[in-house]
Amino acid sequence: MKINSFFKFIFNLLTGILMVFVLTSCDEPEVIDPPVVIPPNPDFVQFGTPFAGVPDPQDAVIYQVNIRAFSSTRNFQGVIARLDSIKNLGVNIIYLMPVYPVGTTKSVNSPYCVKNYKGVNSEFGTLAELRTLVDGAHARGMSVMLDWVANHTAWDNAWMSNKAWYKQDASGNVVSPNGWNDVAQLNFSNMDMRQAMISAMKYWVYQANIDGFRCDYADGPPASFWKQALDSLRNIKTHKLLMLAEGTRSDHYTAGFDFTFGFRYYDELKNIFSKGNSTGNLYPFNTSEYTNATDTKRVVRYITNHDVNSSDGTPLDLFGGLPGSMAAFVTVAYMKSVPMIYSGQEVGYPNRIMFPFTGTFVNWNLNPAMVAEYKKLIAFYNKSTAIRRGTLTTYSNTNLCTFSKTSGTETVFVVSNLRNMNVTYSLPAEIANSQWTNAFTNESVSLANQIVLNPYQYLVLKK
Repeated sequence: MKINSFFKFIFNLLTGILMVFVLTSCDEPEVIDPPVVIPPNPDFVQFGTPFAGVPDPQDAVIYQVNIRAFSSTRNFQGVIARLDSIKNLGVNIIYLMPVYPVGTTKSVNSPYCVKNYKGVNSEFGTLAELRTLVDGAHARGMSVMLDWVANHTAWDNAWMSNKAWYKQDASGNVVSPNGWNDVAQLNFSNMDMRQAMISAMKYWVYQANIDGFRCDYADGPPASFWKQALDSLRNIKTHKLLMLAEGTRSDHYTAGFDFTFGFRYYDELKNIFSKGNSTGNLYPFNTSEYTNATDTKRVVRYITNHDVNSSDGTPLDLFGGLPGSMAAFVTVAYMKSVPMIYSGQEVGYPNRIMFPFTGTFVNWNLNPAMVAEYKKLIAFYNKSTAIRRGTLTTYSNTNLCTFSKTSGTETVFVVSNLRNMNVTYSLPAEIANSQWTNAFTNESVSLANQIVLNPYQYLVLKK
């Protein structure tokens, strides 16, 4: 019995091998299953082609778009119509204020009161139109960042069904942050909420092909959340993402942000104009705002944005009218920063764009000479490695902001008069009695021991 079973086993084995040989020797072509393609994120399908032209953080020029005030149509189409104008300023990043549906419960119609993290506000248009805007920016060599509101949601956000996702008082009532009663404070101790937040951020990277986020009130969520979120986003290897923290904490850099906001620098710049503070007061803030920053990180500096334009006034109000605001912009853009321009700033729009930003829209026909000046200033910023990446040397003066930037063999010397009066300036020993070239006109400039600057005049020299 055992021997017969053994021969039977051998016979069946040889028969199977013979059948395989016969089948594989037929004239029929071999059928091979197609390879399985695993998407970068199984939850989302990538729309479009990830943009290959995202700038390095230290080479960025940011343009903030307030969609509600940007055009008479107050929508994506109004922004699309002016993409060429934005590009012609020398901008390489467009930052769009929140595009999401706004809550209605306890609402004050703030765009920072998000009802749906994965929706598009119908007042602006559709997802298809947002994609058209992003595609148009990419076609012109500009990246697009979306404004992200991580700290809180609208009261009628669908997340409210998960009460544990929100911070509560001793009685179990969901609370608002900082007296902002139109929004509800999220609970960052809840890991499920964190994962949902990160998933929503990824949604826009894939579904709208955006290039990063400006994170509103980044000082609210803990550093551990930002580290988790940014690590997860950086794992999207198909995209080079830029991350801007609207915050002051030095741990934003260690969490992985590329940029922070220059709040304190801006406040001191206002004091120089309004209170007559020494211009030298800017230098310590320039240093402190870079705490924990590596060489590739940058502080975003500005003379206006949607918050301060509404609360404090326009650049013309705060910085000495048209000429003073330009002197202020040279200071913030050239010292050590990524410059940011806010909707209408380049035309010297004289009216505040008041919260919730629905009362007016920018007249783009104002002050063409000012637009030309902005183009000139940003063009040199983009051209000069010393300005963007060079080593900073500051010189003390009460009325002038004066410094040099050096990279390799290129040196740029900047003097900006932040006073509405003539100022005589005794030049530093390493600058005096030397030959330079005007950075804008390419004319030769011979410096002696002193120079006189007119009210709000600025001088940018190179060699």
